[in-house]
Amino acid sequence: MASLVRRAASRLVGSCGKSLFSVNSLGAHGRMRYLTPSISRNNPFSTSARKKASSNDPLLRVIETEIGFAEQADDYDRVEETPNGFPFKMEDKPGTKVVTLTRDYKGESVVVEVHMTNLVTGDKGDDEESDEESEEEEEEEHEDKAEKPKQSNVPLLVTLSKKTGPSLEFRCTAFPDKIVIKDMWVTFPDDPSKDELAYEGPSFRVLDEKLRKAFHRYIEIRGITPGMINFLHEYMINKDSKEHLLWLKTLKNFVKS
Repeated sequence: MASLVRRAASRLVGSCGKSLFSVNSLGAHGRMRYLTPSISRNNPFSTSARKKASSNDPLLRVIETEIGFAEQADDYDRVEETPNGFPFKMEDKPGTKVVTLTRDYKGESVVVEVHMTNLVTGDKGDDEESDEESEEEEEEEHEDKAEKPKQSNVPLLVTLSKKTGPSLEFRCTAFPDKIVIKDMWVTFPDDPSKDELAYEGPSFRVLDEKLRKAFHRYIEIRGITPGMINFLHEYMINKDSKEHLLWLKTLKNFVKS
């Protein structure tokens, strides 16, 4: 009887091609005790993984080429030394596009957010924002209408706060030889609900010229001076290179995973 059962099982396997189960043992009366799954070596998931890797290869090669170019740049790993007398503490978190400067000035908190440099090389197709800011600068300073040469600049957000009460915020553009206040407003950090309805004041460009010059002097006394701009300009160019390389490596890891 046992031999008959074995032959029957053999015929079943032969007729179905590959059996999903394998016979483990036979009981005393020729009955099968249990069946266990038999895993096929032709795993469909491994084929899918190979197809995915193959489809990602062209993008991965391009990303790796870009990483190579970025690593050959002179400024991606350069460290700018803080100039003597620099009054601010710097906070630069990898993966962000802003560097934060902080200091205390006679009981006031001075916080400066330094954004990525707007580079202007003189070639056509330069950043449109740089062009717009230069045009606005001409209007704000009421200078002659002759076209000025475009300059690279560093956007700044300056916040002056005291222990209690409102704060002053200045949106500035820092050029190599001067810092221009683009706008200013009053905020209420202790009561954010007031910010929604607060009167922000007139546009900075329509203020009296003496008042505008006084505000420029006001922030300059607190350390926002043209003397710090060359350092910040170079620092932010280096940061942009570092962040670009980090971004490329993040893309590579995502595509590979």
